[in-house]
Amino acid sequence: MKPGVLAFAFVATMACYGCSHINAGTKAASSTNARTADKPSPGSTTASAKVGFSTQIKPILEARCQPCHFSGGKVYDKMPFDRPETIKTLGTKMFTRIKAENEQHLIRDFLAQD
Repeated sequence: MKPGVLAFAFVATMACYGCSHINAGTKAASSTNARTADKPSPGSTTASAKVGFSTQIKPILEARCQPCHFSGGKVYDKMPFDRPETIKTLGTKMFTRIKAENEQHLIRDFLAQD
């Protein structure tokens, strides 16, 4: 195996080390308990401060979760992060990769919306 290929395989494996799909081995949508346990309290956002998925949440995910969870990625079929319903299903379990408090706050506000 060429050194460049080996290095890429190592980096690709380690880049997603904290993701729950590595440890869980199951589809995110299969766990209804995870959905309810990870939802933030309904009062954490206001109606006037709507959080937009494509303008505010998706850019965070693209920065933190590429290339695995986006089109062509190795776990895209199981957990596509370009879909808001996937993010709502995972809830705060995403915080294994999203560490910045301001990004976590924004995602919690998004999850609290109907």
